[in-house]
Amino acid sequence: MKRMLILTAALMLSLSAFSQNSFVHKASDGYQWPDDPAVLEKLDQWQDLKFGVLMHWGLYSVPGIVESWNICNEDWINRPKGSTYEGYKQWYWGLSKEFNPVDFDPAQWAQVFEEAGMKYMIFTTKHHDGFCMFDTQYTDFSVAKAGPFASDPRRDIARHVFDAFRTKDFMIGAYFSKPDWHCEWFWNPYYATPNRRINYKVEMHPDWWDNYVAFTRNQLNEITGGRYGKLDILWLDGGWIRGDQVGLDEVLVEARKVSPGLISVDRTIQGPNENYQTPEQSIPATQLDHPWESCMTLGTDWGWTPNPRYKSARRVIGTLAEITAKGGCLALGVGPTPEGIIEEKAVVILREIGQWLSRCGEAIYSTRTTENYNDGKFWFTASKDGRTGYAVYALPDGETLPATLSWKGDLPKGKVTVLNNGRKVAAKVAADGTVTIKLPKGLVDEPVALKFAK
Repeated sequence: MKRMLILTAALMLSLSAFSQNSFVHKASDGYQWPDDPAVLEKLDQWQDLKFGVLMHWGLYSVPGIVESWNICNEDWINRPKGSTYEGYKQWYWGLSKEFNPVDFDPAQWAQVFEEAGMKYMIFTTKHHDGFCMFDTQYTDFSVAKAGPFASDPRRDIARHVFDAFRTKDFMIGAYFSKPDWHCEWFWNPYYATPNRRINYKVEMHPDWWDNYVAFTRNQLNEITGGRYGKLDILWLDGGWIRGDQVGLDEVLVEARKVSPGLISVDRTIQGPNENYQTPEQSIPATQLDHPWESCMTLGTDWGWTPNPRYKSARRVIGTLAEITAKGGCLALGVGPTPEGIIEEKAVVILREIGQWLSRCGEAIYSTRTTENYNDGKFWFTASKDGRTGYAVYALPDGETLPATLSWKGDLPKGKVTVLNNGRKVAAKVAADGTVTIKLPKGLVDEPVALKFAK
């Protein structure tokens, strides 16, 4: 027990450095529009939602460490000093015997994220470590078969999560890692595991690879074949393996019979199965004219970690405004605790975001881009018909609201409505195109959303 406590403490100390050095996906350079009308329609519906949650939950949540990556043998990984690679892997795999989320409450998750103003969800059914958060018949390395929670009636966790969010009318997304480091047909125990990729040459062991393809395709069919209801998004991670290498094309044909218009996100893989792009922990420098989503964490890591440095509500709102103005959506990463709830520190921030969106969300939801989309701290959007303009003043942390606001770009016709409190104010337009408004008294220090006729 003492040795385990020391190991866990060392892991905590490594989190900050690990997070700053971790592998981050960028958007693919090219984009290919899908030719399925149902997918195009679903993408348009998804683009209306703007704000979603991406939930990482698994073995890594037990000690509160970075998800999966510490068992990958690459030179940027920080494991505890003095540990051996093989010893660490065995310790990590052994967490499957400890994962016991006795307070698992997906209804609480759905309630919290609904109150945050989120409209779609993506849940991690399997990360790179291979531990399945659904009841798969193709491995025993699953929450439904390994460890104390296997006897719990809620053991098919993904089913309960998806069902809970459906009651709140969320779009439902399933995250799935194409690489599986626990599977012998990916990291075969005959060889060492030098990096994140398969650890053998396919031409030398084509039967191993065929087994892996069948294994992965079968698991994808389990998730998308109807057992877990209709899905809206299949979010595939692990871009060093392409979806078409593991039978994604065939999977999607059958999946879209169950879930017409299913959005495929074979992230960072250019082509017909990357229906929207996913820059990670970053925002594109300019507007993009195709569907995309920034996936960013509320804290420092994707999964739950103890004492995280959470972003403020004000910062998240400003980020959401920028992403929306540039034509994207935001998937905010929030990880449940080992016990199975969203911790109160996160709940407080999420509710503050939701309270702002309940008053000012018209400037975010169901909007589209406008040509003049930014001026300093202002981010501009427009209604779908282009007749109504919106401006969000992204107040940074530590600053107070000024008495007046000025911008150049979108010129209002008539008065401007301050969505924060519903008050209308006059707009003065100078000869050089500068718009100035005087803010009504009584506003709290928070981002300001303005509405006006164009």
